[in-house]
Amino acid sequence: MLVVAALGGNALLKRGEPLTAEAQRENVRVATRSLAAVVRAGHRLVVTHGNGPQVGLLALQGAAYKPNEAYPLDVLGAETEGMIGYMIEQELENALDHAQPVATLLTQVVVDGRDPAFKKPSKFVGPVYERAQAEERAKAAGWTIAADGDKWRRVVASPKPIEIPDFRIIKLLLDHGVIVVCTGGGGIPVVRRDDGSLIGIEAVIDKDAASALLARQLGADALLLLTDVDAVYRDFGSEGAASIPVLTPEGARALGAPAGSMGPKVVAGADFAETHGFTGIGRLEDAIAILEGRAGTRIAKAMGSN
Repeated sequence: MLVVAALGGNALLKRGEPLTAEAQRENVRVATRSLAAVVRAGHRLVVTHGNGPQVGLLALQGAAYKPNEAYPLDVLGAETEGMIGYMIEQELENALDHAQPVATLLTQVVVDGRDPAFKKPSKFVGPVYERAQAEERAKAAGWTIAADGDKWRRVVASPKPIEIPDFRIIKLLLDHGVIVVCTGGGGIPVVRRDDGSLIGIEAVIDKDAASALLARQLGADALLLLTDVDAVYRDFGSEGAASIPVLTPEGARALGAPAGSMGPKVVAGADFAETHGFTGIGRLEDAIAILEGRAGTRIAKAMGSN
């Protein structure tokens, strides 16, 4: 099978962990051991990843240096693609004993500059704060903030991905047996100008939506949305919460999962499974078990189908 595996940014840097290179590398090492099992099982692999904590950290570092000269989010997104992609590439090569080539590709993703998301920021970036601290930072920096569980975080525009102009390069690498790490952080957000040229725009694209678009374009058999939660839950956070092993695309959309957490994964997974193979959602370390239907939540058009 051709598998697109999307690694959650919050799983690569877990909530409450220090935002250090060492912490991220250890989490990447766990993830790549799991992904190596997918490759050893004979599947072709494309890896995407989130960047919410990382892009927010870079924005903070830039603002602390020279606030009036801080780089925009599209440039910071490119930086995170290189930073995270480097670690994934290196650790995956190590996990596979360098038996298969791995390449990281900085990937542009086209969005619509008139997307309503620019007027309603929703994508969490950066570290979590207590409410008072978040409000203080928001006032000083002009942020928009929102509750993320019992903490607060910065939110930025997250427009819908509509085109991956670098798709042909990804396909070329795949056709030559390369494991591709791409579309990191949802890709570098760009808009197409009237003359056809591309220019970056201030946003962070949802990586699950971008991964689903990529998986559809590639004709992938499976989309794995890997995070720090073992499955999709009904009534998550309540005493009666129960994991859901299998969902149809219609059933997934009807769940109404929260927009700030599992919602984007469920919607993106349903969109892919509607016309292609199946989507698996679950923990990073369970990748092969999710692929084989032994863990996580599977979204498929026909119950139990592959």
